[in-house]
Amino acid sequence: MEAPKRLKNELTSISYLPPYCRNADHEFFPSLVNLVRRSMVVCSVLTFIHFLCKYVMANTKERTFIMIKPDGVQRGLVGKIIQRFEEKGYKLVALKMVWPTEELLKNHYSDLSSKPFFPGLVKYMSSGPVVPMVWEGLNAVKTGRTMLGETDPKNSAPGTIRGDFCLQVGRNIIHGSDSVESADKEIKLWFGNKEKDNVVDWASWAEKWIYE
Repeated sequence: MEAPKRLKNELTSISYLPPYCRNADHEFFPSLVNLVRRSMVVCSVLTFIHFLCKYVMANTKERTFIMIKPDGVQRGLVGKIIQRFEEKGYKLVALKMVWPTEELLKNHYSDLSSKPFFPGLVKYMSSGPVVPMVWEGLNAVKTGRTMLGETDPKNSAPGTIRGDFCLQVGRNIIHGSDSVESADKEIKLWFGNKEKDNVVDWASWAEKWIYE
């Protein structure tokens, strides 16, 4: 009595198998059953790998700090610069316009404080409003720096922001974080310690068309 019961349970568990796995008496062909089962296992494994890759990719997304300098604002380049990052596929999660104080700028450029050009840099950066932003996406820091171009515009390739929009290093219109650590520090500096209150976590419908 035990064998028929076990067989019944097995048949019940595979009752979802397609008709071509059965003969004229509606009995299952073992070879086809095994083939379908193996196929389903392979599909399950591939599905798991797909979602695992998506999870890993999601956790390699970064945030980078980008700031349009006073000359970029005065020349009306804010919209064009934002457009470039959006067209690349990055997501804007924070933006504001602010007229920075010298104290804030000295903190931001503290690593350059010993340079002879430091006073002029602070004066230039405090001469008008700037637009600090936070962009999010895959390899945002490295790719963001590539999109900006070289610090000196004359060394920047055409197609980069500095290569297309500026001529001199003292008016190079934009700043971008050079590392993930710098980005974290600069985001906190410009958007406050309560970063979650000022940087928006939101889901873009476009992401499924940008990332695999």
